[in-house]
Amino acid sequence: MFKVNWKRAVIKVGSSLIAPNNNQCSQEYLRPIAEFINDSRKRGKEVILVSSGSVAAGKGKIAFKHHPSIVEKQAMAAIGQTQMMANWASLFDFDCAQILLTSDDLHNRTRYVNIKNTLRELLKNNALPIVNENDTVAINELKVGDNDNLAAYTALVAEADTLIICSDINGLYNADPRKNPDAKLIPEVNTIDESIYQLAGGAGSDVGTGGMQTKLQAAQKCVDSGIQTLIVNGRDPAVFEDLAKGHSPGTLFKPNQTLDNARDTWLRHTLKTKGSIEIDLGAQQALLENGASLLPSGIIKVSGQFMSGEAVNISYKTHIIAKGIALYSGTDLNIIKGLKSQKIETTLGYTLGEVAIHRDDLVLL
Repeated sequence: MFKVNWKRAVIKVGSSLIAPNNNQCSQEYLRPIAEFINDSRKRGKEVILVSSGSVAAGKGKIAFKHHPSIVEKQAMAAIGQTQMMANWASLFDFDCAQILLTSDDLHNRTRYVNIKNTLRELLKNNALPIVNENDTVAINELKVGDNDNLAAYTALVAEADTLIICSDINGLYNADPRKNPDAKLIPEVNTIDESIYQLAGGAGSDVGTGGMQTKLQAAQKCVDSGIQTLIVNGRDPAVFEDLAKGHSPGTLFKPNQTLDNARDTWLRHTLKTKGSIEIDLGAQQALLENGASLLPSGIIKVSGQFMSGEAVNISYKTHIIAKGIALYSGTDLNIIKGLKSQKIETTLGYTLGEVAIHRDDLVLL
């Protein structure tokens, strides 16, 4: 087995593990996953859970004739979501937090930043974020594989270094193991190309909406951004014993670059700046020497019309020393520049956090 090291992981659990009978929640396959999450947290690691299963959990509660319509699925999700959350919460002795998302949320700049900040705050306070598609309102998103890709987007927005996709199959094979007894597991993939996609079949389970094709799509999103991805069999308790030991018991997709390099490249070269912030000597030293976040107290001048979540240059005197994503708009930063962080809320009437730019959203130039 290949070694796997990680600090922050997104774990995706599919419908076939949440509701294996296709009509209610079960803990049959969830206890080993919960034990792995508990053990990982005790060792200082951070975990975010992406859980399918709300539609399957509520399926027995809504009457339908043959195949449920979109509206019937939405009603199932509305009932099943509470059952799914209660099922997970009963396995832990710490707070679980529900986050319901749609594709629009992850592609809208302001909402993307808000999701990122919420996840960061939940992890800071030792809660377990549990993310799911908002199936009660999302019409187009109720389609094949949306929670595999949702898990990938969650890993991106959370700046995780690892995505673990728990399925009902051991990983990627060189043939369909359900049809070919000679199929062999591929333990490691260095490049996801057309030949790899050709190995993926259709949807593997009649409970979930994802198949191997969408798991590969999710893996590619992550490895292209420096996030290692694993596909493992969530029905096998031994899998989580191996993961706890730092081993890869399924298929490991190696990232094309490091997470830090991917984020720095995106900030440095891709994101266009919409304004600039001039800082004082103390803030300059904190950024360059201590890797600190930028606080409002260190800001001298704010230029440009930029919104929360847009990129700005950070300069000391005449030199641009960094680039980052502003937590507050230029208008608000002009109001709170030079102030202590504890005065942000009383001055603006609200607060998005105590920093102007978080260190995770900043790259030195």
